[in-house]
Amino acid sequence: MDIKTASALRRLRLVSAPEAVSFLLLLVCSVLKRTTEFDAVFPMGLIHGVLFILYAVFWADAWNRTKWSLRTAALYFVLAVLPTGGFFAERKLRREAEDAVIASRARKEGVVNA
Repeated sequence: MDIKTASALRRLRLVSAPEAVSFLLLLVCSVLKRTTEFDAVFPMGLIHGVLFILYAVFWADAWNRTKWSLRTAALYFVLAVLPTGGFFAERKLRREAEDAVIASRARKEGVVNA
């Protein structure tokens, strides 16, 4: 895995958890708006919107660089629109990055011909 691909995956991983948190907070703010006088939907929606757009841009970049299958790319995008999906995406991307580092070290040491 080259450095640009690793960077693309890292950016996607780093924005996935905050995007998930902002989604959950937006849902909480929506409920609070309907049940109390507390109204923070607009600022939370703005924050979540920016994070979602960043996620979508980083997702497209990662898909382009990693050459994921359509199924894998769709999975990562669907995880962005589920309330807690960003946490699962972050975990899966971290495992993928760790596996790539292990494979790279193994190739470097001549252990495998991958």
